[in-house]
Amino acid sequence: MNALILGAVAMASSIAALFFLRFWRKTRDPLFLLFALAFVVDALTRIALGLGSVASEHESLVYLARLVTFALILAAIVHKNRRGA
Repeated sequence: MNALILGAVAMASSIAALFFLRFWRKTRDPLFLLFALAFVVDALTRIALGLGSVASEHESLVYLARLVTFALILAAIVHKNRRGA
């Protein structure tokens, strides 16, 4: 059941990444590109957890990947707010 849920979340993250890439292609706004990259990193993390290549969700590599995900989102928001000022 856990692998099924991880697969569903990975699919949802991949779809969100594709939507943000489509929005980026239309507007060329870096916010959408950084959000797409964040969702790609999240999807890859979930896939690695689901396939069992990472033993546990509590390993440091998983936390590092999530740190990268949230850092990309934070960088996108900061960049958007700085550029608007």
